[in-house]
Amino acid sequence: MIARYLGYQGVLSAITERVRFARRRFGHYDLIDFVAVLLGYAISGERTLETFYEGLQPFAAPFMALFGREHLPHRSTLSRFLAALNQPVVEALRLAFLEDLVARPLEKEEKTGWVMGSTGKPLGGVRR
Repeated sequence: MIARYLGYQGVLSAITERVRFARRRFGHYDLIDFVAVLLGYAISGERTLETFYEGLQPFAAPFMALFGREHLPHRSTLSRFLAALNQPVVEALRLAFLEDLVARPLEKEEKTGWVMGSTGKPLGGVRR
């Protein structure tokens, strides 16, 4: 559900198009492959990344397909990626998610509240 939402809102394409990372020895994987794994791990509730990977193995292809990708990166490749990750890439990812967060209000309507008096009527001009 989260992968579909991020795809629908354009977050995945924004990450793919705007976040650049000078890859070293990551084979045919792109940044979005690693982001998909880390998002999956974050929402999985698993205590360790190793446990998450073990549980994901039977569903690796369908899981990665949710993100429009074909192959789950090997654990050692993810480990190399995390070791090579630098602050500019982290900031670019953070910015992509932040822009998505502020692009849409959390609620459709602005809700205002009135401070009520003891009679059950709103007090004049006092808003909460």
